[in-house]
Amino acid sequence: MNIQEYIDSGILELYVYGALTSQESEEVSKVLMQYPEVETEVSEIESALQSLATAAAPYNPEEMIAAIKAKLRNHNGVIQLQPTAANKRTKLISFISVAASLIFLVGIFVLLNRTNNLRQELRVAEAQKAIMETKMQDAENSLQQTKTILAVVRDPKVTKVPLAGQQVAPDAYVNVFWDKAQNKAYIDAMGLPEPPEGMVYQVWSLKLDPLTPTSMGLLDDFNANENKVFTFDNPNESQAFGITLEPAGGSESPTMDQLYTLGVVTTNA
Repeated sequence: MNIQEYIDSGILELYVYGALTSQESEEVSKVLMQYPEVETEVSEIESALQSLATAAAPYNPEEMIAAIKAKLRNHNGVIQLQPTAANKRTKLISFISVAASLIFLVGIFVLLNRTNNLRQELRVAEAQKAIMETKMQDAENSLQQTKTILAVVRDPKVTKVPLAGQQVAPDAYVNVFWDKAQNKAYIDAMGLPEPPEGMVYQVWSLKLDPLTPTSMGLLDDFNANENKVFTFDNPNESQAFGITLEPAGGSESPTMDQLYTLGVVTTNA
């Protein structure tokens, strides 16, 4: 800890004024026990406040009110008595006391304002740091996912199955990369349009004779997925893959009039 910076920060004045929270006061108390120079600074601040209180002690509000009334009487034509030397001294001390009190209050205000500004700057910096860390983590996750996808696409042992658009969406297209050794299927759904609200795409593994569909899962959060690549477990002996548009939550069997893409696994794939 840089003790001089700690002393110059103004926190010791706030500690003496009682303007800190209980937790902050405990932290300052710990520093006092560890660093004698900080304890000395606090003693000097307390001594200065005591001197200020002593200087302000002679202040006599009743005498100040009497003086104000005297001025008012003089303004209305009433002769004012000449002030004595004692009165002049008392008024001077009262003026000094008021001025010292104002300086004291202004000092507290400045210190509190500076402390609040520092706290606000710290909160902003912490928020910016958290946002940056989140962005960095998202970028790292995206990079890792991209590396995984590239490794799958380039693996000669992975079967690529193109799914063509069907009657409901002739321009749609999807590529399925089926890693049979790992029982994984990677669905590249960039060629699908965004699903309507309340609807979701569902991926099916198909056996053709007889036609037997098995749900592999849903393309959840389709709009939020930037690269539109989804990973599914696929331990099935798939002969084809299809994607249908279903109500949110999916269906037990595919809605055939909402079949968007379909593709057959070729024997030489």
